[in-house]
Amino acid sequence: MILNLNIMLPEVFLTLSIFGILMIGVFVRNSFSLVFNLTTAIILITIAIILNSPNNAEKIFLESFIRDNFSNFFKVLILISTLFVLNSSKAFIFDNKINKFEYPIIILISILGMFFMLSSNDLILFYLGLEMQSLALYILASIDRDNTRSTESGLKYFVLSALSSGLLLYGCSLLYGFTGTTNFEQIADQLNKENTGSIFAMVFILVGLAFKVSAVPFHMWTPDVYEGAPTSITSFFAVVPKVAGLALLIKFMLIPFKNILFEWQSIIIFISIASMILGAVAAIVQKNIKRLLAYSSIGHIGYALAGVATGVLPGYESTIVYITIYVVMNIGAFSCLYLMKKDGEYRENISDLSGISKKHPILAFSFLIILFSLAGIPPLAGFFAKFYIFAAVLEQEMYVLAIVGLLTTVISAFYYLKVIKTIYFDDSSIIFDPIKNKIAQITVLISCSILISFFLYPSFLNNIVNTLFVQ
Repeated sequence: MILNLNIMLPEVFLTLSIFGILMIGVFVRNSFSLVFNLTTAIILITIAIILNSPNNAEKIFLESFIRDNFSNFFKVLILISTLFVLNSSKAFIFDNKINKFEYPIIILISILGMFFMLSSNDLILFYLGLEMQSLALYILASIDRDNTRSTESGLKYFVLSALSSGLLLYGCSLLYGFTGTTNFEQIADQLNKENTGSIFAMVFILVGLAFKVSAVPFHMWTPDVYEGAPTSITSFFAVVPKVAGLALLIKFMLIPFKNILFEWQSIIIFISIASMILGAVAAIVQKNIKRLLAYSSIGHIGYALAGVATGVLPGYESTIVYITIYVVMNIGAFSCLYLMKKDGEYRENISDLSGISKKHPILAFSFLIILFSLAGIPPLAGFFAKFYIFAAVLEQEMYVLAIVGLLTTVISAFYYLKVIKTIYFDDSSIIFDPIKNKIAQITVLISCSILISFFLYPSFLNNIVNTLFVQ
């Protein structure tokens, strides 16, 4: 029993910490700052626990829970992302009076759910983790109860997510019915092309996972939730659940569905192409930066899924590299939004950026770097992210997918360049307040530094990712 607890020490520590800070929040008055600081400390300690865990894969609880390099990498990525998202948005949280002590606790609960998802080797544990994450995200989306847009976005996300969860659970029950097991490895042994029922189950599971990563045609919630939820919540939605969702997709394709490659591959290709096209076209007409980033994220998920669609390890590795760089770009982009403040009010419209290069040259240059990277302009990190994806796709001779990806990259560059044109060439409309959010500034600086310097050693990330599938 002690050995089992050691293997799942990050989850045990996180669970006990959540109980502890919940008690502090309940019994200590005005405890948001204390709970927030404790949450930061908990995240740092959890990262240290994971980094100090052995590299060998170990399974416990009848092989339903697995600790390996793959799950550990994504857990650390989730924790680091959350650390930056939380701390860069602290000033925003206070300014918008959503500094409730439950805020960081709910984020920790959603992370705990993601941890169980990532370490799951069984359909039941996977679904329990998924629902723990989802329930926390429903609350986060509508946490600003006095704001109609926030409440509406939370309700939309809840209704649509509940529908997708129902479909996913139906798929899991079908899979159990046709294979007689919930264990991923045993499911893989049972699945074959003659097992038609399992193909139906796979479709339902893919629908549920596609919703979680906001891939077309299950993206409907994304623009409204991104725009309606507070920006601090939107930045969390844009980064952390996407990482967990894509990791789960790769895991399902790698273990339970590995023997029905052709069947799921065609579905992933369709979702990838549809996401790239819609993300490129729909973003052109957007006037709100958060909505633009929502459609941008749909397009980026399309590129990431292109790597998954290859069905081979180099493709999965390219997707992991892509989502890691995507995290850096989005954390930087949302941190820039925390610096767009006029008369105490945070601005979200693209028109508000008119001519800011004259009065706020550092903020303008940061936007330039991040948007160029999102567009895939060399030599920034975003270029290498797309390069690895297209290289993996072309290696598998999936030329249609590669052509669509290249065309949509060109189209999406248009709306990124349109924002840059607004920043540098339009007449100045407003002057933002002096920047006081130093943590957001530091986050933007770190993000831009990584994006600019990535070309000096692009194989660094690849070398780490290559170890994830070696046990």
